[in-house]
Amino acid sequence: MGKLAVYRYFSFMLLVITVMTSVFTFIGLFGGYASPARETALAIIVLALPIFVIGNVVTLAIWLIRRRWHWCAIPFVTLLCCIPYIGTFYQFSLFSSGSSAKSDLTIASYNVALFGREITGFKADNILSEMKDRKINILCLQEFMEQSGDHDNTATYQNSFGHMAQGRNDMVIFSQYPVRQSGTIAFGASNNSAMWADIEVNGRMLRIFNVHLETTGINRTLHKAAKLKMQGADDDRAAFLSAIYGNITRGMAVRATQADTLARYISESPHPVIVCGDFNDVPYSYTYRTMKGRLVDAFTECGNGLMSTLRGEKQFRIDYIFHDESLRGINFFKLKFSYSDHDPIFLTLAF
Repeated sequence: MGKLAVYRYFSFMLLVITVMTSVFTFIGLFGGYASPARETALAIIVLALPIFVIGNVVTLAIWLIRRRWHWCAIPFVTLLCCIPYIGTFYQFSLFSSGSSAKSDLTIASYNVALFGREITGFKADNILSEMKDRKINILCLQEFMEQSGDHDNTATYQNSFGHMAQGRNDMVIFSQYPVRQSGTIAFGASNNSAMWADIEVNGRMLRIFNVHLETTGINRTLHKAAKLKMQGADDDRAAFLSAIYGNITRGMAVRATQADTLARYISESPHPVIVCGDFNDVPYSYTYRTMKGRLVDAFTECGNGLMSTLRGEKQFRIDYIFHDESLRGINFFKLKFSYSDHDPIFLTLAF
């Protein structure tokens, strides 16, 4: 095979990769409209969207280097269409939007991971101190543990905030403003759940949703595999990968059903809503689109920089704060705490 034939073959294969990468990117961008309960493959493609976005950047760079301007158009147009998606985990802002309101309302959401099950109340007290320092008005916690040994976390937090609403199991909302009524949203046999509380802020009623959707179960599978390996079990990689895939797809399907349920509650709210919590799913997924609906994603409105809410190697954004269109966010940020496998997220509203 001559040099010309090799060159043409390389160009042809690069074009095939370019087109396929673009096609899968568009499938991923619109795949979130289909429920994972019915379209598992589309949900997996949505999960892989960051890889396809990077693939378009690489193919664009190669075509630019080779000066094939007409083929550059494919990844270039695709990347332009990806701008809204990229904006869900990266925002660039030089200026703060500021506040023209007489007072601001700051809301925090944090999966505290049962405070690491420590028994002294040390982590719980440290987190509370951080929230007080930042003048948090409403605090939504997932995986809250009422007692740390003899330490009563519930009483300590309620004394500091003044008002609280208790959901199912480990769900709680603390507030410096009066809680007028509240309710729990159960998800059948699942350990996960959601709750809502009607909170009166300076004469205006808001309905706050605190949400913890179905987990992926990947960590449980990894721990189980590690335990079996320590016990001398054979390392069956195929079975392990099958278990991981099964957990991912099952979790997606369950979260889709939970999101459908919550979307109905949100749409039926008599008051402007704020939705906080750990969705256990990525932006542009069916869960994200369904939960967001016509609400505003606070990060895309007033966030800045790269946003991931999981600590460690799993750099994903799975914790969110959405709010009603009638409200205006002026600052969204996270803080890197070491108390949990999640980072807390914060939203300040002009109020």
